[in-house]
Amino acid sequence: MIYLEIDPYNPEPKLIRRVASLLKDGGVIIYPTDTVYGLGCSLMNKSAIERVYRIKKMPKGKPLSFICPDLKNIADFAQVSNSAYKLMKRLIPGPYTFILPATTLVPRQIIPNRRAVGIRVPDNEICLALVRELGTPLITTSVSLAKNEILSNPVEIEKHLGDKVDLIIDGGVLASELSTVIDFTEREPVIVREGKGIEAI
Repeated sequence: MIYLEIDPYNPEPKLIRRVASLLKDGGVIIYPTDTVYGLGCSLMNKSAIERVYRIKKMPKGKPLSFICPDLKNIADFAQVSNSAYKLMKRLIPGPYTFILPATTLVPRQIIPNRRAVGIRVPDNEICLALVRELGTPLITTSVSLAKNEILSNPVEIEKHLGDKVDLIIDGGVLASELSTVIDFTEREPVIVREGKGIEAI
């Protein structure tokens, strides 16, 4: 397992390229976002996604969200209405998960029984640099233990999960407040979960 300290404000390009290369080879990593530490892999690697389900102890078929670098990229994977576009443009990058109607580019592996998908554009330079370098979205699910205990310190994360992943990015200790989830699959947007950033909506 590789443990990398990366500057959260000015991520070193050489380190970002190293992580992206590992992801392209099917690696599973833990990385910081603007809310909690995320467990993830490339959206386009089926075997890596299966590992994420096993590590998280999630039933296969439970929807997984993913990270895109910008609004333009989101439109490749989801249908964005005019009203959704206006709100999302104001809120991203930020601590929000948007539930949107999925396009055929989204692997059915992560949304087998639904036609909607959760997408994030975090306000975190490491995340954004990584998905840009990777060239495909990055699966994201919170790093937690039993009873949904969220881990916010990368040293603690390594202790509990270091033997299960290929790489951990240390981007500092996070406050670990979950994202606000907004559902755009109905006529009017619905706030499914109030979390970080709720006051800005």
